[in-house]
Amino acid sequence: MHNDIKEILFTTEQIEAKAAELAKQLEIDYADKKPILLGLLKGSIPFIGDLMKHMNIPVQIEFMDVSSYHGGTTSSGQVKILKDLDTSVENRHIIIVEDIVDTGFTLDKVIALLKHRGAASVEVVTMLDKPEGRVVVMEPKYIGFNIPKAFVVGYGLDYDEYYRNLPYVGILKEEVYMN
Repeated sequence: MHNDIKEILFTTEQIEAKAAELAKQLEIDYADKKPILLGLLKGSIPFIGDLMKHMNIPVQIEFMDVSSYHGGTTSSGQVKILKDLDTSVENRHIIIVEDIVDTGFTLDKVIALLKHRGAASVEVVTMLDKPEGRVVVMEPKYIGFNIPKAFVVGYGLDYDEYYRNLPYVGILKEEVYMN
């Protein structure tokens, strides 16, 4: 797997330090709100784990499995909800936890759905932001790192369900996904 990586963008240590920094900001901003950390599966799992272990306020954890990629390297433009929330979001403060914000298309649909369901507030914390990929106007409130327009894997991010277990974020060699 490591041989398929063109360049490491962020090490395990850099990611963990950034997660701790973001967690402290969330802790301040949501001190009295008992938010729901909503992880979007599957890529958010390492990041939500690192975030929540640094947050010293009451939080609930929920997950949704929402996809617009369906195995490729670009968004299909169609959002599918494969697993919905188990808890009502009515009058709750929701923090969507994402591994990466690229086109913004999936997040735009999820945010609209949560607001429709009566959430008191909805914000996004993302480990990675790729603004050059955006097709929907949106700006996550909490951003770990900005990245260039490249196909990245590791720390939850995948290509065809592989590479999620890499402990760093790296750029995948083009020959891996161009075959």
